[in-house]
Amino acid sequence: MANYTGPKVKLSRRVGVPIVDVPKHTAKRQLNPPGMHGFRGRRLRDYGIRLNEKQKLRYHYNVMEKQFRNYMDYAARAKGNTGEVMLRTLEQRLDNVIRRLGWARTIWAARQIVGHGHVLLNGRKTDIPSCQVRVGDVITLKKDNVKNLVRENMESLPGHQVPGWLTFDPSTLTATVTAVPTSDQIPFEVNMNLIIEFYR
Repeated sequence: MANYTGPKVKLSRRVGVPIVDVPKHTAKRQLNPPGMHGFRGRRLRDYGIRLNEKQKLRYHYNVMEKQFRNYMDYAARAKGNTGEVMLRTLEQRLDNVIRRLGWARTIWAARQIVGHGHVLLNGRKTDIPSCQVRVGDVITLKKDNVKNLVRENMESLPGHQVPGWLTFDPSTLTATVTAVPTSDQIPFEVNMNLIIEFYR
């Protein structure tokens, strides 16, 4: 699966909200539109508003368009509210779980930790960032040098809170999925109705 490797702050500027909770993205001056003068006066039409909302969610989870569309097709076929299923599916990606635990500062760093084979899921090496975790899964790290990196990342995120659907033991760096995430546990505001309308 392809992955975006270009400038990351540009993504936050493009959609007008910080897609990562780090100072480089949350700085007020970084939320101006791209370009020397920020191209003021742009008014989005209905299509543009829905596209922008969809891109916000895509960038937040670092998912390419084809994969995002596949998630949307799956959510539309599944039982229950399409928006809730979509958010739950994205939230249960392994790279996102690593980010929510605070083991990595950004989704791109979390993807790298998983992709390099440093994460064990139920005792097995898992190097697929899009792997879906389930209730009862246990997530650990493979080597001590990665554990040192993770501890440094956690120290650089003071006040970070692990969501309620995960339990975490900081002494052993072991996490367990204890529940299915709900939309109110996701620390990112997005209008799912607009995204669903975009694909109709």
